Amino acid sequence: MAVPNQKAEIFELDNGTMRVLVTNYGCTITSLSVPDKDGKLADVVLGFDSLEPYLNGAAPYFGSIVGRVANRIKDGKFTLNGVEHSLPINNPPNSLHGGNKGFDKQIWEVAEYEKGENPHITFKYHSRDGEEGYPGDVFVTATYTLTSSTTLKLDMEAESKHKPTPISLAQHTYWNLAGHNSGTILDHSIQIRANCITPLDQNSIPTGEILQVKGTPFDFTSEKRIGDDIKQVGLGYDHNYVLDFGEEISELKHAAKVRDPLSSRVLNLWSNALGMQFYTANYVSGVKGKEGAVYGKHSGLCLETQGFPNAINQPNFPSVVVKPGDKYKHTMLFEFSVE
Repeated sequence: MAVPNQKAEIFELDNGTMRVLVTNYGCTITSLSVPDKDGKLADVVLGFDSLEPYLNGAAPYFGSIVGRVANRIKDGKFTLNGVEHSLPINNPPNSLHGGNKGFDKQIWEVAEYEKGENPHITFKYHSRDGEEGYPGDVFVTATYTLTSSTTLKLDMEAESKHKPTPISLAQHTYWNLAGHNSGTILDHSIQIRANCITPLDQNSIPTGEILQVKGTPFDFTSEKRIGDDIKQVGLGYDHNYVLDFGEEISELKHAAKVRDPLSSRVLNLWSNALGMQFYTANYVSGVKGKEGAVYGKHSGLCLETQGFPNAINQPNFPSVVVKPGDKYKHTMLFEFSVE
């Protein structure tokens, strides 16, 4: 439900080194510019020049926060405390990223916005009981902060009033460290701090197994070029990794390191989530983006830290149910550098 008199706008966070544009429509990062090895700025996220394409549904979740539950829920159904809940089937035969009008398609309230040395913006959203089929009133906040010259922090929190409900938010930016308009990310290399994935059935739903990646095309335990084995995994990577061996800083685990050989830009991602969907833009095709760029297959990569997909229907996965009185907390740290 939109906040009265609240309209979609774009806000700037700029600390003199990096510049981020975000909108209260879906808490979406529309632009993020960081320097390369020569100090040259480039926008490294896929998106649009104006708000219209986002509002018109042209974005395949570009830059947004997705919820109430990120990723796929099998057959759009789950049972909680004996009650069956039905969700919109917007990714047949499953429900994806919160349904037809998930958090990415809502106008959030701007609760706080400060410029200066550590600029930040806080968005708030009230998700009503029954919205997109989910039980319980949920109050969500998301804060983007530039914590250092080339670091962006995202803090997401949510509380459910009166009823338990599944909550698992993800940040769905498509990254291309060479620049949003520079072609595919197949030459990027990545290290993912995960020894296992949750393998999928034919409908992209986890089977419930936890599979070791060693000796498979899914092995990114040490840094590897993304394009090396991608042809062995069908359309590309779209899999949940079980984050289990990264070092920690202030309760955040090192989830992934991405490197672009062309610009020498590096992105290190830290998070307190248990899983991370690594997605290589397999379904992006002919999307007309910023500055006349046309985004095609593999034109970006997503690092969606999250609860495990379909965890609400999978008893051996860590629970994503948030009970009244409990607080959901999910932090991501995007640390840019050159190497």
